[in-house]
Amino acid sequence: MTKEKDYYKILGVEKNATKEEIKKAYKKLAKKYHPDINKEDHSQDKFKEINEAAAVLGDDEKRSQYDQFGTGYEQFSGGRGFDFSDFGGFSGGGFDFGDIFDQFFGGGFGGFGGGNRGRRRGPKRGSDLRYDMEITLEEAAEGVEKTINVPRLEKCSKCGGSGAKSDDDIVTCPSCGGSGVVRKTQRTPFGMFATTTTCRKCHGSGQYIKNECGQCDGTGLERKTRKIEVKIPPGAEEGTNLRIRGEGEAGEKGGSEGDLFIVIHVKEDKRFDRRGDDLLVGFRHDRPFTIPFTIATLGGEVEVPTLKGKAKLKIPAGTQSATAFKMRGLGIPYLHGEGRGDEIVKVEIEVPTKLTTKQKKILKDFEKESSKKGFLKRVFEQKD
Repeated sequence: MTKEKDYYKILGVEKNATKEEIKKAYKKLAKKYHPDINKEDHSQDKFKEINEAAAVLGDDEKRSQYDQFGTGYEQFSGGRGFDFSDFGGFSGGGFDFGDIFDQFFGGGFGGFGGGNRGRRRGPKRGSDLRYDMEITLEEAAEGVEKTINVPRLEKCSKCGGSGAKSDDDIVTCPSCGGSGVVRKTQRTPFGMFATTTTCRKCHGSGQYIKNECGQCDGTGLERKTRKIEVKIPPGAEEGTNLRIRGEGEAGEKGGSEGDLFIVIHVKEDKRFDRRGDDLLVGFRHDRPFTIPFTIATLGGEVEVPTLKGKAKLKIPAGTQSATAFKMRGLGIPYLHGEGRGDEIVKVEIEVPTKLTTKQKKILKDFEKESSKKGFLKRVFEQKD
């Protein structure tokens, strides 16, 4: 049985690595293990393994299939495998890292971004980011401001995102003359045949960097952690999605930043359950709200928890177990619009388990009196 390969481990990146991070990791390893540079016996096998990993992780569709099915993804996708013969031999002076990058990351090689063939690559918008935030029920109800730390790719602080050591190191690409594409014409038995492909030297940008920035290795991006202030509006609930424009990852080649999406998760509260904009008290069997049987019988007031402290609830005489009372306006504020929901309290009658002698006598007298009234009532009903 073929051993399952971990392409992320081979390139030394996390499973949520961006395409730029994968490209950067591949570039370092490819330079290290290229057989023309590294003469150790295992370098050629290692180099093949690195290229195989980059070929899969550098293509969005293949990466998605690999994440689902592992290295056996091809039997599910019906796609062809990675063929090293596409690159010819590994030795010799004709090897060009730019060619490989172009094939893996959006150039003209069929199966790895061939749809971009002949197009000049311009600014690219940065990736959107997601941040899952957990808040309390009180914070969800009344709103809150939070400071969060978001790791993301930002423009390199040294080169300003250009990827070059200095401005003088950015020159017009000598291979395409700044057009970003290379046009070739061949004579065939059927006539002249012209092809247009993305320039492999500048990857379609029309510019070439002679000396790369040492801080970002020419990517123009570096990973940083940024503190961001987030305002949670009153009435937020589980799954509420907040969008903060421009706080995603930096774009490439002057492209705009992506957005940051905050997904809200509300912690369970021991006092309340939530139903829409209403708060429920006493609706769970493991958290009943009990009142003394004397108050249930004679009427009175009890204290009820609310989001703003304790409140008085009037209990009418003769209240039965499982009766629900509505306390208007004490629920969750409406997320869209003015007003609030209600708090609904379901009461259970608490029967005492220990009684004094005097209490027992009073209850027995009450029982006798109740029995007499019930007997006389039945007598009168029979006479009628």
